[in-house]
Formats: sequence, structure tokens, C-alpha cells
Amino acid sequence: MSGLIVRHLSAGYSKRQVIRDLSLPAVPPGTLLGLLGPNASGKSTLLRAIAGQGRSSGRIRLDDEDLNLLSHAKRATLVGYLPQSLPGTTSLVAYEAVMAACRAVQPNFQTDAVEDAIESTFDDLGIGHLALERMSHLSGGQRQMVGLAQVLVRRPKLLLLDEPTSALDLRWQLSVISAVRRMLEQTGAVGVIAIHDINLAIRTCDQLAVLDRGEIIASGPAANVITPDVIAQAYGVSSRVETCSRGIPFVLADRALG
Repeated sequence: MSGLIVRHLSAGYSKRQVIRDLSLPAVPPGTLLGLLGPNASGKSTLLRAIAGQGRSSGRIRLDDEDLNLLSHAKRATLVGYLPQSLPGTTSLVAYEAVMAACRAVQPNFQTDAVEDAIESTFDDLGIGHLALERMSHLSGGQRQMVGLAQVLVRRPKLLLLDEPTSALDLRWQLSVISAVRRMLEQTGAVGVIAIHDINLAIRTCDQLAVLDRGEIIASGPAANVITPDVIAQAYGVSSRVETCSRGIPFVLADRALG
């Protein structure tokens, strides 16, 4: 089966196991899967494990490739991983930072091809005006956009994004998600995004998976996943799930439980 398959995955940090025997629903090509759940539920650990960072056990397949059997260099060409940490405040300008990131993973890219890809990615994200700005002069949100460009420019087959909208205002949040979805549609890649905004995830993701204490407690289309019971279990919050005029569900959180 093509797409992303994760089965019986366990991972953690040092001697602390965070996720245990976790399996995701199969994620077909062109699909964006949203990971929801409270802090410390395992979203970042899951993304790190799929990216091949840290110790983990289990089965991770992307199309016909077993990612755990690949070299680090080969895996990096297939998987684009954006962690929560922002790109550093170096003296490089944004264009150079994206060029360096691309060259580090795919050194055989022809210069003209890299330059065209960078220009296209900056335009797609709406950050062309930042290309010649030094990274040290950019805001946190702007550096987050450049970090995303460093991943998108390579057109990976699997895109792993850990809170890519956390430092962004509403307009740029929508811009980021739109750019990611366009890339998935154009390339047939798979996207997995950890996100805190439940309503943004409902509107923009094809599938959702809710984590709680290292386990998947609900997964599938938003209409099946986002229920008051699931939200209460994961977040400890009493809520209502309403429907807007376009027929899209949205969550209204009323109060903390307990």
C-alpha cells in the first residue's frame, strides 16, 4: 500500500517511554493528517520517531520503503521534518539559510534547479520580501516561515511539521496550511502536522488523530473524531461541537473539568 504506515511504534527519551505500541491509520498520498492532543501527549515524540531521530521500535513504511532500514542520508531525502525549535539567528540572509539547508540534504541538486525551487517556495509562502533579510533581524514568526521554506523547498515524500503555526498570526497560519496542502496535492506526498488549534485542524486536515498519554484515543475524519467525549478525555474540558453555516463542525470549550 502506498502512503505512510506506522505500526506498533514505541519511542521516548532516555529511560522514559512516551509512546507505546502506537499504530496510526494508513495515510494515503496527498493526505494531511493532523495530530491533536494536550501538551506531553506524545505528538512531538511521534514525529521525531517517524523522522528517525532518537530511539524507537516498530514499523514505519513510506510507499515501498521501510524507513528504519534506510541510511540517515537516504531517509533525509525522503522525509522533511520541521521541529518546534526555530531556525537560528545567524548572519545568513533567509535565502542563504534555505539554500544551505537544501544543499545539506541533497548536495547533488543543480544550482539552477535549487535557485528556481527556492524562488518558487518563497513566492508560494508569500515571504519573497524576506529573501535578503538577515536571519538575526527576523521575528520569531518570520523565522518560522523560513524554517518551513527549508523543508518545503526539497519537496519531500513525507512532510512532518511540529507546530508550524505556533508563532504566527491568523493570516499566516492560513497561508502556511494552504501552502502545505498545495504541495501535497501537486506531489502526492504525505503530510503529518502537530497542531494545537482544534478548529484550524478540523478545517484544514483530511484526517485527525487525537493522542493522550502516548496513545491514539480517536482517529479518522473530523466528524467522527471531534466529539465532546473525546475532548473531555484528552483535554479535561467540557465542550460543545457545533456546526457552522458551511456544515463544518467547530468546538466551543466551556470549562475545565475536575
